[in-house]
Amino acid sequence: MKQIALVAALILCAPAAWAAEKLSLSELSAYLNAMTTAEASFTQINDDGTLSTGKLYIHRPGRMRFEYDGENGATVVAGAGSVVIHDPKSNQPPETYPLKRTPLSIILAKTVDLGQADMVVGHQFDGTTTILQAQDPENPEYGGLELMFTDDPVELRKWVVHDSAGGRTTVVLGALETGGKLSSFLFTTGAGSGSR
Repeated sequence: MKQIALVAALILCAPAAWAAEKLSLSELSAYLNAMTTAEASFTQINDDGTLSTGKLYIHRPGRMRFEYDGENGATVVAGAGSVVIHDPKSNQPPETYPLKRTPLSIILAKTVDLGQADMVVGHQFDGTTTILQAQDPENPEYGGLELMFTDDPVELRKWVVHDSAGGRTTVVLGALETGGKLSSFLFTTGAGSGSR
């Protein structure tokens, strides 16, 4: 009888270990659609193995800002349908790309519907994390996005961008602060670092 009581006590004390399960596409879509604003520190693992750190700001739909650490840190700003890369160390003008041609457009869409045909090409669970591989179903050649979520509560923890050239960039997020007010100046694509 004591053994049964002990087992019951252990189960009650550690529900997360056995309750974790794969999050459904509808749960993940609802989580992303409910996210209006978010900010977090991040560590980026670049395709060549080098590391970068900085701060990430998201304002859905359509806006995102990566602010890299360092005196001459670069910024990558998504807004007004474009992604603009400002690199103060470069002598070249900022690089601009259409947002819809990048995998990040999947999570910045006005309405995220991961159940859409051919958008999700992988949906796994590793025991603690739900891992989703997604692509633009109309333009898979633009690359793909691998998203990692934990549950209880649902939170985006990491993503990997697979670009059209075969490159791979991993972004590991710190704790996401959601629902705050973010200045619109953060997402002005004509503005570089420090434009707040």
